[in-house]
Amino acid sequence: MSGVALTLFASCPRGCNDLLVRELTELGAEQVREQPLGVSFRGGLAVAYRACLESRVASRVFLELAQFEAGTADELYAAARGLPWNLHIGPAGTLACDFTGRHPTITHTQFGALRLKDAIVDSLRDATGARPNIDTQRPGVRVHAHAQRTRITISLDLSGEGLHRRGYRATGGEAPLRENLAAGILLRAGWPRIAAEGGEFLDPLCGSGTLVIEAAMIAADIAPGLGREYFGFLGWLGHDAGLWGDLKREAAARARVALPDTVIRGFDRDAQVLRLAAGNAGRAGVGTIVAFEVRELAGAAPAGIGGSGLLCTNPPYGVRLGDVEVARAVHRELGAMLQERFAGWQAAVITGSPQLGLDIGLRAWRTHTVWNGALECRLLRFDLAAARLRSIAPGRSPGARIDPTLAQTPGARMFANRLAKNRDRLGAWAQREGVSCYRLYDADMPEYSFAIDLYASADSPAHWLYVQEYAAPATIDPQAAQRRRGEALAVLPEVTGVAAEHIFLRVRRRHARGEQYEKRAASGRFHVVAEGGLRFHVNFTDYLDTGLFLDHRVTRARLRAAAAHRRFLNLFGYTGSATVYAAAGRARSTTTVDLSHTYLDWAKRNLALNGASGRDHEFVQADCREWLREAAGRRRQYDMIFLDPPTFSSSRRMQGVLDIQRDHVDLIEASLAILAPGGLLVFSTNAQKFRLDPVLAGRHAVEDVSAATLPHDFARNPKIHQCFEIRRS
Repeated sequence: MSGVALTLFASCPRGCNDLLVRELTELGAEQVREQPLGVSFRGGLAVAYRACLESRVASRVFLELAQFEAGTADELYAAARGLPWNLHIGPAGTLACDFTGRHPTITHTQFGALRLKDAIVDSLRDATGARPNIDTQRPGVRVHAHAQRTRITISLDLSGEGLHRRGYRATGGEAPLRENLAAGILLRAGWPRIAAEGGEFLDPLCGSGTLVIEAAMIAADIAPGLGREYFGFLGWLGHDAGLWGDLKREAAARARVALPDTVIRGFDRDAQVLRLAAGNAGRAGVGTIVAFEVRELAGAAPAGIGGSGLLCTNPPYGVRLGDVEVARAVHRELGAMLQERFAGWQAAVITGSPQLGLDIGLRAWRTHTVWNGALECRLLRFDLAAARLRSIAPGRSPGARIDPTLAQTPGARMFANRLAKNRDRLGAWAQREGVSCYRLYDADMPEYSFAIDLYASADSPAHWLYVQEYAAPATIDPQAAQRRRGEALAVLPEVTGVAAEHIFLRVRRRHARGEQYEKRAASGRFHVVAEGGLRFHVNFTDYLDTGLFLDHRVTRARLRAAAAHRRFLNLFGYTGSATVYAAAGRARSTTTVDLSHTYLDWAKRNLALNGASGRDHEFVQADCREWLREAAGRRRQYDMIFLDPPTFSSSRRMQGVLDIQRDHVDLIEASLAILAPGGLLVFSTNAQKFRLDPVLAGRHAVEDVSAATLPHDFARNPKIHQCFEIRRS
């Protein structure tokens, strides 16, 4: 068949048809035509082999054998049995059959494939006296039947299995792109031209490295099929082994093993997944061409000064309900980084929804629809040249996306009525008590499972809503949960008077250990609010919490009332709000200890905001447990200690894992060891199932003040925290 013009068809990922047309034309194909599911073309056996070996975006390549009408399964069987299968499958060969498309009577694809298999096996038994064995994984010949109504096309699958399987990926990590889709994205983004001009390539969220590896293979002209051991034509009787060997040698001769003028890198925060990426790159033959590095997204930057390049990445889509806000934060951080550091570059970002694309904050100059499996995505292309770089809604706060059309649904009106009642009742209380930041709604209606906090600016009439959605259980339909979220958000501006751009949504889920101290973005948007006559910086976008725990409002007031002339210690100090209260209560001195430099800096700014600074206010970056041991050794003493540890913490910078239920006795005893005679330890925890060990009450004077420290606006959730005042016996 080497010199015979064959009728061929190549499938590809949706949205890549035009790229495949270009590829096949360059490979020598003729009569190339786009079709709904791929590209049809004609050419000799060499063209068919090149399509399997060198196409970067093709999914499969089919050689058409016959077309016929078949209105029933029996007619399919009869027509297929009449084909000369002995020209394609030998007596010792293996066979697999597939059936796709829509047929009026063959409604189950497995049944269609079974009837096709029966026809081929019976035909070969008649012709040769033997029948082939069935191998569904890697058969010698795979036959494919496709139905368009009653029109049936019978083809040989020359690829045998998906061409995206290059042979280098041992495991894809979480939610990988298929290799041919990754290559299509790179071709669409203009990487071949950028690489030819010596530009850099960077994927700052590279995971198992698919985009990085495909970029290197394009730059090095490595045919994507060179590393594959299996094709569907290798067991076909029409296979020309000599021609195939020649084509492979030609492709291998073109491949380059080094690219001295091209920098191709991938970053990821996960060292383990980067080890997978490095192994994949080695198997792909580009291990010496690419470089992988453990680096946070915030640390991504070009390798060189000036120049140009392509940043291409596939950030998280937030498909699972609890991950939506994480995905939004990543997209915001990505957009800020592109503006700050990658001037003159091109960028291509695959995003799972238009909302996430808006969170990048830049206007894409081209948008393409691509499909990652069954998920419809957008490929956003950005020209980062200063003259073409445009922000979306400059100055607009990245608040929750609100669809006002949902405000009139029955569910939305029901939620609005409840929220209005809370507004009137709690608003009157807050005005009477002088409270300007409070919880407005706390899952009052189970169907609308939100915690909604109202924050008022200390310096202007501005208000903000911080909406925390409790992630729905797996038994709840995600679409129903999304609809209820949309209904709730839609009525918030109407009921509260807070502008839509000042409403921020966070999805709360069961956190991994230590996650409460994790930074989520880097927008740097801080606002000043007031509480108890004091001022605090809060942030609604970058962290898991705003920086001011409203349920501790009463606890902080009690600390201020007891702080006069005392040496105050704040352990696990977070943003220092308790320290601010102690300083306002005329504490003799304050010491704030936390492992996070970011939060200690925040605490310093909070104290400075309230006129408290100088040598009487100490800030220590340390693991609190280690610091307590050292403080006891130095015989340091404090008159009042506030101990508010996280429920869990497993930071890489601390020794071991902190589990407050397991470790609270040791932590409290270590704190009491440096408490001066007559001093007071206030221990608080937000662990929902916490139980204080009775051994502590046997040793010390312990008073449970949980009810006394529960604010009025948190009355619906009495388990929001537990608080104890402990005095050493």
